[in-house]
Amino acid sequence: MDKNVNLSLQVVPIDSTNSYEIIDSAIHSIQNSGVKHEVQPFATIMEGKLEELLKIVLEAKDASLQTGANEMILNIQIHLKKDSDVAFEDKTEKFKT
Repeated sequence: MDKNVNLSLQVVPIDSTNSYEIIDSAIHSIQNSGVKHEVQPFATIMEGKLEELLKIVLEAKDASLQTGANEMILNIQIHLKKDSDVAFEDKTEKFKT
């Protein structure tokens, strides 16, 4: 299976005084990856090959730890289809005005 999937990543720092800085570092690592993504208020969504996106999740985790996170929760959601790609637009285009 080498189809595009959607992956949502939410980084939740626990007991951190610099939560936004930690979250921002995770987002910057996603931005630097070059993968198609959208930053949203509660999570960042990405579109691409599953293996590539999982690697980016690990890079975002590492960036968060390097920025000072000692403990965090990573909430990950993945939408995939066996025989076709999953695209942001297929889910959201009908709601745009």
